[in-house]
Amino acid sequence: MLLCDYEIIRSNEVDIVAEEVKKDPAVEAEVARQMEVLTRGAAEVIPVEDLEAKVRKSIKTGKQLTVKLGIDPTGSDLTLGHTVVLQKLRQFQNMGHKVQLLIGDFTGMIGDPTDRTEARKQLTREEVLANAATFKEQAFKVLDADPAKIEVMYNSDWLSAMNFADVLELASKMTVARMLERDDFKKRYEGNLPISLHEFMYPLMQGYDSVAMKCDVEIGGTDQKFNVLMGRTLQKEDGQEPQVVITMPLLVGLDGVKKMGKSAGNYIGVTEEPNDQYGKTMSIPDHLIATYFELVTDVTVEELGEIKKGLEAQTLHPRDAKMLLGRTIVTKYHGEAAALEAENYFKTVFQNREIPEDIPEYEVEPGEKWVVALLTELKLAPSNGEARRLIQQGGLKINSEKVEDPQFQLVPADGMIIQAGKRKFAKLKLK
Repeated sequence: MLLCDYEIIRSNEVDIVAEEVKKDPAVEAEVARQMEVLTRGAAEVIPVEDLEAKVRKSIKTGKQLTVKLGIDPTGSDLTLGHTVVLQKLRQFQNMGHKVQLLIGDFTGMIGDPTDRTEARKQLTREEVLANAATFKEQAFKVLDADPAKIEVMYNSDWLSAMNFADVLELASKMTVARMLERDDFKKRYEGNLPISLHEFMYPLMQGYDSVAMKCDVEIGGTDQKFNVLMGRTLQKEDGQEPQVVITMPLLVGLDGVKKMGKSAGNYIGVTEEPNDQYGKTMSIPDHLIATYFELVTDVTVEELGEIKKGLEAQTLHPRDAKMLLGRTIVTKYHGEAAALEAENYFKTVFQNREIPEDIPEYEVEPGEKWVVALLTELKLAPSNGEARRLIQQGGLKINSEKVEDPQFQLVPADGMIIQAGKRKFAKLKLK
């Protein structure tokens, strides 16, 4: 080695050491604080050292990180499962960063193939935009709507402007072999199930969103890992600093087994009535209590630690922890007064096994009625089919007596109490 080479290497080492010595303790303390919050509950941070570097740079320069969440509004109602990624976005906002909430009004018309055994039904633009309006309203129950902390974007702004040459250029960035590494595509291919070419384009479009938005971080569920990593790949191809990917666990539903979802019937809805939100929360399995606190509430790191410690040491009874969780969830979406009313209602109906005093009263015509149609008429069930299932599962009581025959013909009487499921009541009044 030449002496001059040695001196250069030695000089660089001195510079690196000097840089380490110059680290500001206040900056490092803030980096540690943010990292503890921003990585809390995450399944993976890819790569975590890049997130730390981005956070440090943001603190030093005073420039916000831009954090992307893309959502295809293929449905209109959100469950607590959807709010897991929204909660992580809110934590970034609380740390002073800016959220880029991407409405996939273009990709929503294609349909995400993730976890699908067949292609999704393609939606019209009108259907997507109608769902998007409802989604934003619900998402802002979790996110801070301050324009300095959030920017709502639509991927039709850039995807619909691409011509065929642009699409072919984008498609050249990925091989068929790489696409078939995805579990859902692989299973369909091996099972001789059809895969449409437009489905291969979906992850490329989602990745291109990150290029167009120039985001620093992208949040997604663990089922979105392939799609969000595509953003890193395409940003590198474009010469951008690649985004950090944070994947969040999929929230297990009330059955304690399957992912929370409306189709599985194991969900708590963001817009559900306070009594339903509270009552459903009380039904979650004990082993999910801490997970729900961590993923869908605003409890601090310290508060979460105390809850976990209490449950493990058995100094905090699971019932009491669930009551706190129920109050916390209902307060978030309906306010503190509604949470206290819901708790009192639960205690009255379930703990004391009493019929509540403030049952809504409904006027009905006299005469014999098919009980299934009556439940639907009183809005105690959304449809005749749901009413029939409720009865067959033993969920109907009339004046505290269980009725299990879906063909039952009821003769209404003044003051008759109908209970559908655990939380819905109606008092009849003859016209």
